[in-house]
Amino acid sequence: MAQVFQATHVGRVRYNNEDSLAVIEPKTYVVADGMGGASAGEVASQMLVETVKNFLLKTEQLWDEKILAQAILLANDKILNTARRHEEYYGMGTTATILHEEGGRGYFAHVGDSRLYLLRNGALRQITEDHSYVETLIRRGEITIEEARFHPMKNVLTQAVGAMTNPEIDTLNFSTERGDIFLLCTDGLTNMVDDAAIAKILQTAENPATALIEAALEAGGKDNVTVIVAGVD
Repeated sequence: MAQVFQATHVGRVRYNNEDSLAVIEPKTYVVADGMGGASAGEVASQMLVETVKNFLLKTEQLWDEKILAQAILLANDKILNTARRHEEYYGMGTTATILHEEGGRGYFAHVGDSRLYLLRNGALRQITEDHSYVETLIRRGEITIEEARFHPMKNVLTQAVGAMTNPEIDTLNFSTERGDIFLLCTDGLTNMVDDAAIAKILQTAENPATALIEAALEAGGKDNVTVIVAGVD
């Protein structure tokens, strides 16, 4: 069985960790980056992870991209309802990036600016597309990818779980190959470490999850950072 590495860190600036993650046996991975005042972001990301996990473990259907999207919508409703009942949680939300790998196929569902990467034959490719204001600017050709990393509005999301009634969920299924390496991560990594450095760490580190966290901290650790690294056997 291919190895799975996971790690999360509060970073060097934040006082609490609003990221959550889960590895659901045998080959399903979830990362979430919460947002909101006080502890609301932490609550939102934890609700996302727990709701997704419980939903998947109860369904007998293939955990394909449609099922993963259903899990996100269920979490969306729960987060919205909790925020309506508790004033201190008003405005909370979270990103959601989920990958399930089975039978030579990968299935994902995604909302927000956490990311799924695929390293194949030494080349790193971002599978997900950020639901963010700066990503919109990149697509318009108004800024470069490098400029986006330092843009003052880089944290503004256009889609989030729990922040709207019907979030836009990106889904896809694709073929996997033996030797593929998947990385799921929050923006605490990608805002601190560029893709070239990420690719090198994935190929050389004994424990790539820990090494990626350390790289983000060395670069400033301005946000919570969470990573899951999973290989395909």
